[in-house]
Amino acid sequence: MSSLMSIGLRAMTANYAALQTTGHNIANAGVEGYSRQSVQLATSTGQFTGAGFFGKGVDVVDVKRAHDRFLTMQANVATSLAAMDAARAQQLSQLEGVFPPGESGLGYAVGEFLNAFGDVVNDPDDLSAREVVLARAQEVSLRFSSASASLDSLQNGVTEDLRNSTESINALTQQIAGLNEQIAKFNGLDQTPNDLLDARDRAISELSGYLQVTTVAAEDGTVGVFAAGGQRLVLGDDAQELAVIQDSFDPSRSALAIVEGGRLRSLGDEAIGGGSIAGLLRFQNEDLVDARNSLGQMASALAATTNQAQSYGLDLRVPPGAGSPIFSVGAPQALPANTNTRTSTGDFASSISLTVVDATVLEASDYELRPDPAGPAGTYALTRMSDGLVRSVQSGDEVDGMRIDVGSPAPDANDRFLLRPVAYAAGEMQRTLADPRGIAAASPLTATTGVGNVGTATVASLAVVSDTVNPELTASIVFTSDTGDYTWELRDRTTNALVSSGTDSWTAGEPIALNGFELDLAGVPSSGDSLEVGKTLQTESNNGNAIALMNLRDQRFVGRTLDANGVPAGGMTITDAYAAAMADVGVRAQSANMTMTMSAAAANQANFALTSTTGVNLDEEAANLIQFQQSYQAAAKVLQVAQSVFDTMLQLGGR
Repeated sequence: MSSLMSIGLRAMTANYAALQTTGHNIANAGVEGYSRQSVQLATSTGQFTGAGFFGKGVDVVDVKRAHDRFLTMQANVATSLAAMDAARAQQLSQLEGVFPPGESGLGYAVGEFLNAFGDVVNDPDDLSAREVVLARAQEVSLRFSSASASLDSLQNGVTEDLRNSTESINALTQQIAGLNEQIAKFNGLDQTPNDLLDARDRAISELSGYLQVTTVAAEDGTVGVFAAGGQRLVLGDDAQELAVIQDSFDPSRSALAIVEGGRLRSLGDEAIGGGSIAGLLRFQNEDLVDARNSLGQMASALAATTNQAQSYGLDLRVPPGAGSPIFSVGAPQALPANTNTRTSTGDFASSISLTVVDATVLEASDYELRPDPAGPAGTYALTRMSDGLVRSVQSGDEVDGMRIDVGSPAPDANDRFLLRPVAYAAGEMQRTLADPRGIAAASPLTATTGVGNVGTATVASLAVVSDTVNPELTASIVFTSDTGDYTWELRDRTTNALVSSGTDSWTAGEPIALNGFELDLAGVPSSGDSLEVGKTLQTESNNGNAIALMNLRDQRFVGRTLDANGVPAGGMTITDAYAAAMADVGVRAQSANMTMTMSAAAANQANFALTSTTGVNLDEEAANLIQFQQSYQAAAKVLQVAQSVFDTMLQLGGR
């Protein structure tokens, strides 16, 4: 009888355990990361008798959880990539707002500023028209500085997000280390702490949303957690903290570091791999840098070109003088790495200075400068960071519109410098001209045609193109053939003394260049026709330089390149440059959104595959509940029968 009762008790115990586990599954069906558990049963070893082996029922061996290490790893990697793409896409959507289209955009404001010179052309001494030009100039400078401030705000937001993410990472690694400690305590037992293992997997999955991690299982049941580059985050019950620090070059940018023995060691982007932190750092180090440089390139080129054209003209003051600058922009900077050699007082031992020599050929890029290990002493490797182009330069060389001067003493072999020729230009852009009379609308030179000319040639435009122009010289041009051959003379306007002379040939569509000016003709001259270019005497009615300023709207002065002869060529108009910058940000945002959609779908698919294998199916659990309930009732019936048989045997034995 005891064997039958033992079998019934074992069966009841086994089915009760199955019912308890099924109830636990149902209760946690909505808990994210919960793994389905199941009772593992085994037949008890039978008892040998002379009549054979008689079974002794069933034993509860273990309660196992459904777990797939490969699918878990895939889900974590997919989650990490999806979080990275989502973080970058979110930031780029905000960056699009810095480059709006239409009337709220920079391109519109610049166009209105240059078009405002049209009213000055029509009436050069009209102060109200000049006031409009200055008001438009103020709007341009405000929009440039406002756009730069918006980029600063985005940078501050990235830094704050990095700090918050780092705090969450540190909390998660501490949690994982604590779970490791608890799990290790059960390592000597044959049973696994399933709920603790689930909690650890959930923490690792959440950690993967911040940065890409890999795990290595240890024999004591703990797991080591490492960042994508192999940096240890958790080992056993020990967790290392992360911190946000300033970038080694630019203190306005942030970087990630790990705390080791109370000291901070910077982590490169390759050590992070994926996760939202990788997306934030990529946005900061690529998208935000490119946007800031594009903005600075436009501001530098516009200010320099406008100021240069303004300097060629004469203003409305008494006596008339050369035009003062209309704009000022932020100066180029050379930032030493914080690891560079320092003096005993803590200052950097060596320095680099940058000077803009031609803003129209400045590139929208940062540069890295370091001593060239492969070159002779005094040579430096200059890397253009926008495309990776490396060139060897020396102190005093001019590259991409900037002059690089190396201070004394020379940098040490491991010193590095970040050169930023345009990054700060827009943020510090200001309108510097306040007096409307200071607009240099008049050209210092005036062109007239000879009264006896018989050809159809007239003066289309006269533009001063060099600061070498000398208004005290009068240029006389006489055509010697109908094909455009001419002689020219430059004479002192006061003494009529001949300064220089020569011959040349005019071609339709090409200007006549003398004495720092370019004279364009409309029509065709005939032999014997003459032209004279001399000093402007009535500046208040002359609009020659106002025309040149107005024509800047159609000139390609942004992003020009030097040809084989060192002459600037190509480039874009200021409005085209803004449109290109706006399109670049838009394409990045669109591409990031597409990538985010695809990576999110991949993450959902990976998590669905994991859930399908390890998650709870309520229909299946409901069916199991009925099955185990019936089995429990059957086991109880076995006990009832055993009790009845035992009672009957007692009654028979008592007679």
